[in-house]
Amino acid sequence: MTVIELSPAWTLILGACLIPFVRGWVRSVWILALPMIGMLQLWYLPTGEWGHLTFLGQDLVTMRVDRWSLLFGWVFMIAALLSSVYALHGRGWLVPLAGLTYAGSAVGAVFAGDLLTLFVYWELTAVTSVFLVWARGDDQSFRAGMRYLFVQLASGMLLLFGALQHLTETGSLRFEHLGLDTPGGLLIFLAFGIKCAFPLLHNWLQDAYPEATESGSVFLSAFTTKLAVYALARGFAGTEALIWIGATMTAFPIFYAVIENDLRRVLAYSLNNQLGFMVVGVGIGTELALNGTAAHAFTHILYKALLFMSMGAVLYRVGTVKGSDLGGLYKSMPWTTTFCIVGAASISAFPLFSGFVSKSMILSAAAHEGHLITWLVLLFASAGVFHHSGIKIPYFAFFAHDSGKRCKEAPANMLVAMALAAALCIGIGVYPAPLYAMLPFPVDYAPYTAGHVLTQMQLLVFSALAFSVLMRSGVYPPELRSVNLDSDWIYRRLGPVLGRRAFSLWDGVQGALTRTMLGGFDTSFRWLQRHHGVASPLSRAWPTGSMVLWVAILLTVYLVAYYV
Repeated sequence: MTVIELSPAWTLILGACLIPFVRGWVRSVWILALPMIGMLQLWYLPTGEWGHLTFLGQDLVTMRVDRWSLLFGWVFMIAALLSSVYALHGRGWLVPLAGLTYAGSAVGAVFAGDLLTLFVYWELTAVTSVFLVWARGDDQSFRAGMRYLFVQLASGMLLLFGALQHLTETGSLRFEHLGLDTPGGLLIFLAFGIKCAFPLLHNWLQDAYPEATESGSVFLSAFTTKLAVYALARGFAGTEALIWIGATMTAFPIFYAVIENDLRRVLAYSLNNQLGFMVVGVGIGTELALNGTAAHAFTHILYKALLFMSMGAVLYRVGTVKGSDLGGLYKSMPWTTTFCIVGAASISAFPLFSGFVSKSMILSAAAHEGHLITWLVLLFASAGVFHHSGIKIPYFAFFAHDSGKRCKEAPANMLVAMALAAALCIGIGVYPAPLYAMLPFPVDYAPYTAGHVLTQMQLLVFSALAFSVLMRSGVYPPELRSVNLDSDWIYRRLGPVLGRRAFSLWDGVQGALTRTMLGGFDTSFRWLQRHHGVASPLSRAWPTGSMVLWVAILLTVYLVAYYV
């Protein structure tokens, strides 16, 4: 394998493995150097297919380089660099190690040209990212991490089963357009849907992301779900079912986010909302829609990371991100407040901010293809995201009532990371041409037309007016010390009950089988004793060596009965 054939993913994965063995400023330099080296590799990476391997008679393509994979490779590397800068204040090595191997796994997945290679990186993202949740070190984060890991590994198993079924059906493991016409395609679609947090499959996101460390949630916000969006665009572009799935994703999180008190959980719900726009774009499947999906994934990674950074800084300095416990922090954290407002303006798609130049492409594609209901839902969702992320996050964290909390400004490395992310959000919004040049298809789209700008500004003004009226009239839900119940309540309550009953039933069956087997053995040896003078194996007169043999036999029988 030549240098060209080596995926930039392994620069992050192998390089991160050295992090525990270096100390001090050398570790910081090394952490920042890894994504920079990865970007240098991307710059010189030629298009084509590299890293061909033969496995079980199948030609595997470990690195396919085209406009889709390069776009996601670049934004993943940028996110890895920003997250690494943000995490430098920590003294430990676990978060940068887990974060960079996680980022490297995601980079490897977007360059995978076959389903088996995709599966390997897919599972590696799950195994590495869970440590970002566990790094917080308390019982709640451990439990959330276990649930997160179970869901992510289940997604990987479905991907593997679907890939094998697809191989049986087509004789190929190539990762191309798959569709929903075959059982293999359906399994892979469900695997992608879990990772993309489809409705009713989404709760792992709100469960795990807010339980991660302040740096861990920044890493998590960038890779897993956007990898799933990339995979859907590769395998299921133009699948009409995705239009309705995506529209639902944009709408339902609004109602949860408005009443949620934990501001990082609000951001997790808004992540669902923004993913819905991308899924709609994949479902529409035109060049404009797919360009919009790719552009929105790029901008979303940046402004969502910026919002998670600002809330992480609040958590680091104050110890909480509960809206009911915050307010007035603009006095202590003015720079963090400013950067949070930039992220809020970006996610709300204000003109001259990054969200505007990407989200408008998807809205235009929906209108051009005649999806009127979907277009109206997307407009409603745009107004909703302005409520819960554009206004609620900065308002309740930094303004609202004065909580009396006074603290230091965020550490310097956090401010640098937020400043870089904010600069990208503004730069892309003001001059989107470089982003448009990277998109998968030629771009013939002008975001700053009078119609686009006027429509969006009207939407934002009326949404802000509605928020003000609701707040002044006392109708807007207040920030309360409460826990919201989502659909995960069903399986988190019902699951343990069914599990205990299933284990109890199995223990009874297992006990009956064991007693039957032991009774059969005893009866057989009693017969041998009567007719041939052989002593019972259960008698106490056996020598020590023979007794050990029979203990081993009985343990083997027990284990077989237990596992079978």
